[in-house]
Amino acid sequence: MDTLIQILDLTARSAIPLLLACLAGLYSERSGIFDIGLEGKMLAGAFFAAAAAAVTGNAWLGLLAGIAASVCFALVHGFASITNRGNQIVSGVAINFSAAGLTALLGQSWFSQGGRTPQLGSEQRFGPLELPFAEALSEVPVIGQIYAELISGHNLIAYFAFAMVPITWWVLFKTRFGLRLRAVGENPAAVDTAGVSVVWARYRAVIVCGILCGIAGAYLSIGLQAGYVKNMTAGRGFIALAALIFAKWRPVEAMWACLLFGFLSAVEIRYQGVELPLVGVLPVQLVQALPYILTVVLLAGFIGKATPPRAGGVPYVKER
Repeated sequence: MDTLIQILDLTARSAIPLLLACLAGLYSERSGIFDIGLEGKMLAGAFFAAAAAAVTGNAWLGLLAGIAASVCFALVHGFASITNRGNQIVSGVAINFSAAGLTALLGQSWFSQGGRTPQLGSEQRFGPLELPFAEALSEVPVIGQIYAELISGHNLIAYFAFAMVPITWWVLFKTRFGLRLRAVGENPAAVDTAGVSVVWARYRAVIVCGILCGIAGAYLSIGLQAGYVKNMTAGRGFIALAALIFAKWRPVEAMWACLLFGFLSAVEIRYQGVELPLVGVLPVQLVQALPYILTVVLLAGFIGKATPPRAGGVPYVKER
């Protein structure tokens, strides 16, 4: 039971940045703007959050800095793909390369630690929160263990990430903003005819995407770890994109897809160097490759037909 709870706890922690990035891509792509720059925006958010927290000593200011940096990159993507009607894939690739280079350059220039930020103290990070009665219930078998060790003990960003799943569902399917967002991703000409600004609707979706990516990056550097290290996102943005396709652009399914990828990451962490019966010691490289192997296998055709928004990736040109 202890081992199971440890694996599930690692699963949740590994899934949180994936979930935030996946929901970020959901907003953007539902509006018709494909965004493979999630990785770059997460990286920018992680670096600037850690840098600001290290300089100011305040985790909240670090979070705001990470969000601001990610939104800036999101607006660059919006300017290229919405205003100038550029290729959305090329713009996303450019953001990934730019963020990787910029964070390494600024990290070395500001802190002279090989692209790292200084080690953060407990007051500069988002620490774990103990939910009510967690300590009292910790001795209760199964239910108490699950509540005290699995549900309790995460930081504020972690609870926010899971709360964003029902919030995103409600926003997309129960609000005027969500209706317009989905409409501009399916038939922007009809929305424009109804008097709704396609450009403004897509920009709002891109900004929301930037905010969530910034929070995802901040979680990595000032929540999960104690500082920024070079390229610390390690492909999570691309895994989040795979989870989004696997979930067929739906928020609840996106959560389960991210938990699946998080579970594989947890297995990778838990069983590195462990000798298994009848198998022996698994090669570290094989265990580390599991999440990426699953990504390829799922996208190779085991998820059924995933139909993106009809206007996705197509620049909208207003008819005169």
